[in-house]
Amino acid sequence: MKKDPDMTLPIAIGADDAAFTLKDEIIRWLAKKGIPYIDYSMDKNSNLESYPDVAWTVAQAIKAGKHERGILLCGTGIGMCIVANKVPGIRAAQCHDSYSAERARKSNNAQIITIGARIIGIELAKSILGTWLDSDFQEGSSTPKVNKISYYEQQAS
Repeated sequence: MKKDPDMTLPIAIGADDAAFTLKDEIIRWLAKKGIPYIDYSMDKNSNLESYPDVAWTVAQAIKAGKHERGILLCGTGIGMCIVANKVPGIRAAQCHDSYSAERARKSNNAQIITIGARIIGIELAKSILGTWLDSDFQEGSSTPKVNKISYYEQQAS
């Protein structure tokens, strides 16, 4: 995995109770690769927060410019994706294979990837994240489509 010279800010990561084990493995993997991160996960000893709170916090931190990208982990990846996409300007994509992860970045400029800890194993998750981190938005035929997403988002506000 290449280290993205444009990715100067730490990656945001957040998990709920269904994904603590996967999150811990991903954090070790990021650290081994020298990729800085900030963990926004819910407190293991408390039920005061749930995946909507974690996803919202990570998406807001990206919107505020504290991070360029984020990783959200829950049981299926679905709930985190839904919540993150409620934050204006955020594009989150649920990915359980490398091709989807690559296209989420290259075609859709997704800042957040969501993964289900109950859906895929640790090694596959690392492979998917490696692909996602190595991929950048490709200006070109996808640009008008991403711009149209932003246009419709503004219309809904």
